[in-house]
Amino acid sequence: MKDILVAFGRAGRSLGRRDMFWHLLWPGLLAVVIWAGVAFYAWTPVTEWLYAAVSGWSFVGGWLSASETTAAIVLVLIQIATALLVVPLVYVTAAMLVATVALPLMLERVARTDYADLEQRRGGSNLGSAMNSIVAGVLFLLALVLSLPLWLIPGAGLLISVTLTGWLNQRAFGYDALMYHADKGELQRLRDAWRPQMLLLGGGTALLAYVPVINLVAPAFAGLAFVHYMLETLRRHRIQHGITVLDAEPGADLRKLR
Repeated sequence: MKDILVAFGRAGRSLGRRDMFWHLLWPGLLAVVIWAGVAFYAWTPVTEWLYAAVSGWSFVGGWLSASETTAAIVLVLIQIATALLVVPLVYVTAAMLVATVALPLMLERVARTDYADLEQRRGGSNLGSAMNSIVAGVLFLLALVLSLPLWLIPGAGLLISVTLTGWLNQRAFGYDALMYHADKGELQRLRDAWRPQMLLLGGGTALLAYVPVINLVAPAFAGLAFVHYMLETLRRHRIQHGITVLDAEPGADLRKLR
């Protein structure tokens, strides 16, 4: 838990860097614009379709038709569930933009200043990152769709969203954080061995998606937290196994050490 808090602190420190701030902001802003446009045009059709679908359930239809108050309550629950559903959709869109575009750029800057002693073994690639992110996004959306009936249960939507988003974070950002520095064996072993801790870190950062204003940078902040957590883990792994790290002061240019 201490290492996770340290990763949070280091990610927060990275927020203040002038060369990082734009990459923290634009994925969330673009995702919000995209889904705000979708919601503007699709809100009424989607909520009406969901209400009709719920009314068609044999054990619910008669109950709704018998009471206008019950029907109104169910409609409000559907609208709340739909609004909550927009949050993970915005997040997964921003997370895919972070994982495929912003995070590799931020990773290079963070590694140069904070992890210059780590040799880059290039066990992953930008193509691998893109494929990993696509698979993670598809599985996330599939699980989200399958869980929709449970969203009518008060509180269930938030719990499901945070759980799935935490899983998405560890699946997408765990690869990206290590792809330049770990070799293929390290990339696989560390992601397998540290999956519970990564899920905890992913869940903690997922909660930020529901904090106003902060949610704009939540996906990029999550990516940065994973960069710090996994690169520090890789550093300790190599030291523990007697693998010599590069003799470099913090802030040294990695290009001079390859």
